[in-house]
Amino acid sequence: MAVYTDVSDEDIARFVAEYDIGKVVSFKGIAEGVENTNFLLHTDQAPFILTLYEKRVNPDDLPFFLGLMDHLSSKGLNCPTPIHGTDGVALRRLCGRPAAITSFLQGMSPRRVLPHHCAGLGDALAQFHLAGQDFDNYRANALSVKSWRPLFESCGNGADDIMPGLSAMIAAELDYLETNWPAKLPAGVIHADLFTDNVFFFPGQEEVSGLIDFYFACNDLLAYDIAICMNAWCFEPDNSFNVTKAQNLLAHYTRTRPLGADEIAALPVLARGSALRFLLTRLYDWINTPEGALVTPKDPREYISKLRFHQKVTSPAAYGIGDL
Repeated sequence: MAVYTDVSDEDIARFVAEYDIGKVVSFKGIAEGVENTNFLLHTDQAPFILTLYEKRVNPDDLPFFLGLMDHLSSKGLNCPTPIHGTDGVALRRLCGRPAAITSFLQGMSPRRVLPHHCAGLGDALAQFHLAGQDFDNYRANALSVKSWRPLFESCGNGADDIMPGLSAMIAAELDYLETNWPAKLPAGVIHADLFTDNVFFFPGQEEVSGLIDFYFACNDLLAYDIAICMNAWCFEPDNSFNVTKAQNLLAHYTRTRPLGADEIAALPVLARGSALRFLLTRLYDWINTPEGALVTPKDPREYISKLRFHQKVTSPAAYGIGDL
């Protein structure tokens, strides 16, 4: 459950009074997510999402995140829109935490990812990348390739407790990625965390109804965002790779934003990097989450399997892109 800060009825009523969104009818904690405290807030006008930003979020980054959502909404992308108070300010404080209210998006995350979901994701991801091209703010990726070795070192000897030999495997992969990471590919604003729980659909429809959770968004290689999505959407529950899903994702992305030959050639390296990034952050959380914590850390072994798959890829054709 992702509710770290307790908020009283009185706190909510005082906070909402700073907006022109009606009176509070109800509010309840939302279990999804691991970084912040989220509430589903109903007023007599509409439903909203109230977010309290917890200690893992750098307050200096919040204007970037909220500004990006405002910008994307103005471009027609369906994402949460920050609600501004009667004084025009969107970012406020509640119970000692930075806090904001955003619009509520209709739709639901797919319980089982099917190829048509990957097609819709490809369309939405390309639209997002194009919409972010003229966003003026800049935020470096705090979880880029330069951060992976320090993150690994902060895990101490914990990797081999997860799987014997994992520490040596990660060290070798870091050597490879630091040497081979591409530097001159098209870059811009990326989401960096488009897992299935951050993408909404209406049941039975291919088109994405909305994207949420922009709190890892940053500036980085656009094709790296595609690699993150391939890892999150194109593997089956047994961690086998589904090339049809990848082909749908890539085909629908490229019909909106065509990929250059250099981006296509870099996909295997970017996919390896994406797999290692989430392996390392999950490993860190697995080792450092105390017993009894409200958040259950995700098992890093899922991304060991995905990394091994990409290590064996010798051509982007393995992702179905050669058949586009």
